[in-house]
Amino acid sequence: MSEHVKRILVVDDEERIRRLLKMYLEKEGYEVDEAEDGESALRKASNEDYGLVLLDLMLPGMDGIEVCTRLRQLKSTPVLMLTAKGEEINRVQGFEVGADDYVVKPFSPREVIYRVKAILRRSSATAYLSKESNSSNNIVFPHVIIEHDAHRVTASGQEVSLTPKEYELLHYLAVSPDKVFSREELLKDVWNYEFFGDLRTVDTHVKRLREKLNKVSPESAAMITTVWGVGYKLEVPK
Repeated sequence: MSEHVKRILVVDDEERIRRLLKMYLEKEGYEVDEAEDGESALRKASNEDYGLVLLDLMLPGMDGIEVCTRLRQLKSTPVLMLTAKGEEINRVQGFEVGADDYVVKPFSPREVIYRVKAILRRSSATAYLSKESNSSNNIVFPHVIIEHDAHRVTASGQEVSLTPKEYELLHYLAVSPDKVFSREELLKDVWNYEFFGDLRTVDTHVKRLREKLNKVSPESAAMITTVWGVGYKLEVPK
């Protein structure tokens, strides 16, 4: 794991929560920086290379939604959102602006560590571009090429910048083209949620993935199809 991946920015306006998370994360060998408001969080996340940002949704001044929105315009740093119970609408909004996962307060520190490790496991591969790319790991469709060793996606000849979670979702669908996956299956296999999780997590990520593909290649975006009442599939043009 590269050095920057081990660095985590914890953003919360409550000192006791920052202190608790810092203690548990440092115990796991991570280096932790802190921010207590949105402005300083965005400044640090923009100027430094972090493996992950643990971001509270409700912050004084600039809230977590705005921090995530602005950060996504600059970087693909994974974001784990901390949300209070009952902030369901805002949680979905968080996914729409590019958060990779969320944990609901009051949280178990062990669950936070589990989520952090799961996200970093995926994103560490994203940062690594293989010098000897094995072409057998490439998935090639008429409008989309996925180079798995490099975690690179090209649509109609243009590279598409995806977050680790968006990439993983696309790759998961692409490995079994034309197979329909239910939201529950995707939540379990892509997000590692078994007994908890919001099915709209899947919907918002599919929406973002389509939007990003559509900007460079409407044909590639159209390959991700909704099967009403069931779920999603990646449909290969005949």
